[in-house]
Amino acid sequence: MKLSFAFLLLMLGAVMDAQQTQEKASLLYPYGPDQHDHKNPKLDDGSSEKVSLAVTFTFYSKEYKTLYVNNNGVISFDTRVNQYTPDPFPLADGRPFVAPYWADVNNVLGGDVFYRETTDPTLLARITKNINEYFPTIPYTATWAFVATWDHVAYYGSTTNKGNTFQATLTTNTKTSFIILNYWDIQWTTGGASGGDVETGLGGTPAHAGFNSGDETNFYNIPGSQTEAIINITKTSNVNVPGRWVFQVDDFKVTGVPTEMPKVVDSNNCWL
Repeated sequence: MKLSFAFLLLMLGAVMDAQQTQEKASLLYPYGPDQHDHKNPKLDDGSSEKVSLAVTFTFYSKEYKTLYVNNNGVISFDTRVNQYTPDPFPLADGRPFVAPYWADVNNVLGGDVFYRETTDPTLLARITKNINEYFPTIPYTATWAFVATWDHVAYYGSTTNKGNTFQATLTTNTKTSFIILNYWDIQWTTGGASGGDVETGLGGTPAHAGFNSGDETNFYNIPGSQTEAIINITKTSNVNVPGRWVFQVDDFKVTGVPTEMPKVVDSNNCWL
């Protein structure tokens, strides 16, 4: 009996979906309702409530015990960030935060923002393995993590179903701290109120990814920030894993980033 062409297409689609799911699980740490995550309110320019941490997290040599997960792609210490158009770092107003993808998210139009604090042994073992692989000269065993995930979030003014999925994981052993940024699917760079095209989510003032210490001096911008190239962040890395950027942040260090950007991107290169 001959298999129909439609059946073969169906089977091929199922195989491709399974492969994509596996790839997504290998990049993103588990998140969502199954992980008992908290979920931010559906509110334009909104944020989580103040989150009191079980441990101290050191960021640019300063210790923090509270943070906010902001809908617009920012995890901030001490104060909320409802600003929707990103400013270049360093900021002059003293706000310390990490910006996985600072842009005008509107989760009312689509998507969710999840977060949780965890000491789950399985997840900590996975994080420890990753950090040991990327930083083999630094002895490290994760004892705590905070995982925030923006799941298929829409942009302000969107007239499409475009959504961005990215994640920031803070981890520490109480002395050494790291932040892992994962970018699974980036389909837009700019909201309508930031000069973006509401039909494409492009143009205007594009998203910013990086770190701001709050001291007006120390900061780091991931290459491509606030340019149209930021949409390619799923293909870039400083640890040779496309879509993943990892930094030691207690005493901030930039590793694995070339001093000169390559002019040609090929399949074996993970840089913008």
